[in-house]
Amino acid sequence: MVGRWIASRMSRIEASGIRKAFELAQGLADPIDLSIGLPDFDAPEEAKEAAIRAVREGHSRYTLTQGLPELRERLREEVRTRLGQPERELMVTSGSAGGLTLALCATVEPGDEVIIPDPYFVMYVNLVHLAGGTPIFVDTYPDFRLDPDRIQAALTPRTKCLILNSPNNPTGVVAGAEELRAIVDRCRKAGVLVLSDEVYRSFCFDGPCVSPAEFDPNVLVIDGFSKSHGMTGWRLGFAHGPAALIAEMAKLQQFTFICAPSLVQHAGLAALEADLSAHLATSKARRDRVVAALSHDYELTPPGGAFYAFPKIPSRFASATEFAAEAVRHRLLIIPGSVFSRRDTHFRLSHAVPTERLERGLEVLRCLARA
Repeated sequence: MVGRWIASRMSRIEASGIRKAFELAQGLADPIDLSIGLPDFDAPEEAKEAAIRAVREGHSRYTLTQGLPELRERLREEVRTRLGQPERELMVTSGSAGGLTLALCATVEPGDEVIIPDPYFVMYVNLVHLAGGTPIFVDTYPDFRLDPDRIQAALTPRTKCLILNSPNNPTGVVAGAEELRAIVDRCRKAGVLVLSDEVYRSFCFDGPCVSPAEFDPNVLVIDGFSKSHGMTGWRLGFAHGPAALIAEMAKLQQFTFICAPSLVQHAGLAALEADLSAHLATSKARRDRVVAALSHDYELTPPGGAFYAFPKIPSRFASATEFAAEAVRHRLLIIPGSVFSRRDTHFRLSHAVPTERLERGLEVLRCLARA
């Protein structure tokens, strides 16, 4: 009986492999957990105090669907100034995940194709299926660079959208200006929307992050406070792009999320005053440590941003799934590449953890490679 009630689209939605690792960690004694992409710093004190004030002052009602006016205006002016696009519009969303959901549901129709570079964040494929679209994967192995020619080859008359993610989850690779410019140019000529997930924009270690929106005002950008401000559970994001598209997303938000949590929007306005430079420096030092510790034993493309690394497994293992299972026997939790890719040759580790835990995990990985 229950089976009759389940929509057919749910057969194309998979349970998150990342959440499975999270659940596994709960059952291990003293696990060395390098699996989950959570910042290991707390939300800014400014945000906490603002949230408390918002509670005490009774700011618990709906805000405007597009967001608290003060927060929206502050973010919009920052984006317009940074990109030099005074007509760019912005809305506040319920996390960057909420923004992605709105964007794909507002643009993708059944039968549309959405290009996704592989490896990719797990949410993309499932949201494309939710919208009724068809994911089209473009391989980026072995160095995880975006190749404009490969993107061009994947374009068809049914292509609606290309999803870009830089800095990338799971690889940590940061796309360069010239490759982004070439890709945006080809998509513009083909009438294809570029959707840029920039939630890790604050974590670029070797120079400023380049947004594809710099090359075309019609690029739609998704961003948020989760990673940059240690506010993953607060669910505060924003989207910016052409006004007509933002208006459609806002219309859809009215009947889904309604608005981002009102208390959190007040906190977000205060969080914008926080100095985050120390967190970036710490993350860069950890990236450097991972590269130094693993490069002799693993094939590893040095990550330029985010807080992940995506090494290739030792050749004696048949798959990353097998390698991750062996790591569990050493109480180490990592994510096999099959969660993020059609290949299962690499694994993701997060270095957004205390130094002592990171060192323990790196030692286990060195032992596994040399066994």
